[in-house]
Amino acid sequence: MRIACVHQGYELYGSDRSFAESVAALRAAFPSADIEVVLPRSGPIVQILERHASRIVFEPLWVLRRQAIARLATVEMARLPMAVLRAWRRLRDCDLTYVNTSIVADYALAARLLPDKAVLHIHEIPEGAMRRILVGLMRWSHADLIFNSHATRAAFGDPKISRTHVVYNGVAGPAAAEPMTYDGKRPLRVLLLGRVNRIKGQEILLEAIASMPPELRSRIEVRLVGGAFESAERERALAELVRSMGLAERVSVLPVVADPSAHYRWADIVTVPSRRPESLGRVAIEAMAYGRPPLVSAIGGLVEVVIDGETGWHVPPGDAAALADKLREIVLRPDAWRGLVAAGRLRYEKIFSEPVAAAAIAAIATDKLRAALAKPGRAPAAREAETSS
Repeated sequence: MRIACVHQGYELYGSDRSFAESVAALRAAFPSADIEVVLPRSGPIVQILERHASRIVFEPLWVLRRQAIARLATVEMARLPMAVLRAWRRLRDCDLTYVNTSIVADYALAARLLPDKAVLHIHEIPEGAMRRILVGLMRWSHADLIFNSHATRAAFGDPKISRTHVVYNGVAGPAAAEPMTYDGKRPLRVLLLGRVNRIKGQEILLEAIASMPPELRSRIEVRLVGGAFESAERERALAELVRSMGLAERVSVLPVVADPSAHYRWADIVTVPSRRPESLGRVAIEAMAYGRPPLVSAIGGLVEVVIDGETGWHVPPGDAAALADKLREIVLRPDAWRGLVAAGRLRYEKIFSEPVAAAAIAAIATDKLRAALAKPGRAPAAREAETSS
């Protein structure tokens, strides 16, 4: 049996790690399958994919990124037909093609010709013109659709022509939550882990810290960990913003790392002050796995991850004053939130752990392959799907 797994990225941010976990789930479900992973280029993700993939190939993909729309609509348009043809050939030659995220346009377009072989896993909540484009692609594809949250499915709508599923991302975590050590006698350690972009809200956290009285500000330490996608200018701008706001002694700006576990262990809480809707909120899930209560914007899928006052806290998106008020409460009343550590870890284990998501992905793939029993030339895949169940 041949399975193709296609991903638009090559780094190790949330959607990249989710893709790697889906590949691992497919390998566990179909141990003898030939699994080909398709990436646009080599990068950090390769190291964790190698143990599950039969091979990894690097090919140009026609990826719809906001910052590249003008180029894609002009000079890049000439290579779209070849990209769609290449995608169609892979769909034709494989029993199942799993495409991660909705922005891989060439595979979404090609899926219309072979929808019984395609599954699109959607991890983003687009807005404006991009939303209209991606919703149109999704509906055109007729492929089976996996959404990573109910918020994501609501943003795209639920087309009746496709089978749809909601599967929360499975997240690898430590064997147990780290003990809480914050008692108010040392600075509160606050972690923000994520891309440097218009969504993640690093500047909202900085504004909140800067607005605090000096005596309270001195009781907080912050790590901003992450980079900008192919944009050193944004990274430099964030570091300069920290300096210009007089926060260099309280805030460290650090590069993205393949394994963020040391940052989670350092932290007391993790903040996700997103300005725009997150489709789910992987960092908040990882925080609960490590026993670090997440402080998140009440927007998008984040409200599905964090229960306010029980496993973490909600604040209005883009509201630096509300964020500052909540941080003040956390700093001054550590005993009031000790119970959030265990509650968050339990929620992670029940809903967001790797085994839960892997079982759901494997079941969807098995069902997809079984549906091909009546299709000519698909018997090998159908037999293995039956064997694996």
